[in-house]
Amino acid sequence: MVEYGERLQQRLQLELQLGQSQHEQQQSQERTIGTGGVGSIAFTMSYQLTRQQLYKDLHTAYLCARRHKRKKDYQQRFEAHVYAELESLCDELWNRTYKAQPSEAFLIHDPKIREVFAANFRDRIVHHLYFNYVHELLERTFIQDSYSCINDRGTHYGIGRLEKYIRKESQNYTQPCYVLKMDISGYFMHIDRQRLLTITLASLQKMAEHRVSTGSEERWDEKVDMQFVVYLTREIILLDPTANAIVKGRREAWKHLPKSKSLYYSPSGCGLPIGNLTSQLFSNVYLNVLDQWMKRELGCKAYGRYVDDFYVVSRDKEWLASLIPQVTMFLTNQLGLSVQPNKTQICNVYYGVDYLGATIKPYRKYVSATCVKRIRKHIHELRGDNIANSLNSFLGVLGHYSSFGLRKRIFMEEHDFLQYGKFNKNITIYKQFLNFML
Repeated sequence: MVEYGERLQQRLQLELQLGQSQHEQQQSQERTIGTGGVGSIAFTMSYQLTRQQLYKDLHTAYLCARRHKRKKDYQQRFEAHVYAELESLCDELWNRTYKAQPSEAFLIHDPKIREVFAANFRDRIVHHLYFNYVHELLERTFIQDSYSCINDRGTHYGIGRLEKYIRKESQNYTQPCYVLKMDISGYFMHIDRQRLLTITLASLQKMAEHRVSTGSEERWDEKVDMQFVVYLTREIILLDPTANAIVKGRREAWKHLPKSKSLYYSPSGCGLPIGNLTSQLFSNVYLNVLDQWMKRELGCKAYGRYVDDFYVVSRDKEWLASLIPQVTMFLTNQLGLSVQPNKTQICNVYYGVDYLGATIKPYRKYVSATCVKRIRKHIHELRGDNIANSLNSFLGVLGHYSSFGLRKRIFMEEHDFLQYGKFNKNITIYKQFLNFML
């Protein structure tokens, strides 16, 4: 493992160095971008973003950022002067003078207390701009069993993959089988931003000369202005979200939040704000180092990860136990992270495995008790003249599991939703009558 760690550091440094010979440098014009302590990287000057195209991309990013936010005050204030705001933001980005505005810090309690740093709306536009440029490029470097914040690879996909691995390893529940589950302590609060920058820039350089898609001759550096992307990468990653943050609510409320869950108590230079679009992307980039090591070095074929929760499936219980100290040491030495000992467990698949809100048992899976509790809580809070969307959302979640009796009990026995509408035969769809209001 030590040898792998050394090779990893060497590889990251090498990937950040110029990769062309003198002959190649004479034949292609290059742009070199300083990376503030992690070396410098160079990209072939294949595509340069124009200001006109940047403005168009910003407008597209604005439309993405305002989705489901049209009625928010901050969005309406921005929209009232949208063209002037976008022109100003475009000038800042084009002239490399853009600086993020202070975030708003507040606590949420659903389902448990968490700290959130919400970026200013104009900064969210920049996040969407960056995401639109690089998310597909970076996602190409991820393993198939990285489930978080990737199109068509969410919680239900992750649950299905774990169930598939369990069936494969247990030979369809005919052999003893176990699942090692591990969780990282205070993950977002302990991401080393400088280390994340190194990893991200290395991934960008590695993918720059790859083809955009199978059968296409176009490369990523011919589609994306890599110099501009590197500039945004530095601006977004190295930002300290606590700097000048505007605290919403009573500061005393933070006393109930564990220090390991707050950016205000994070080690110097560490922490990404939960809630930002780019934070979700970068969290996968950071732990992609772990994913590759688990798959390639430890040979964990039946491995998967959702954000900071990961698992390994095997028939060999002793081998799974031997992984725990290795993974713990790797996370500490290579990524500056630690595992939660009280959440590390080896489960017998015949007794059920809880993962991402589901309980997987032989030949069936149920929604977890925690998820049911949250659904009941939200149902009690339903108000207004349009409850159908909320109910169908809950029914959509429960429809993935063996839950007909549960759906009948919650929606038809515990609550009288039939006076406002009707369910279909399988209780998977609810249609509300017109002119009814709870």
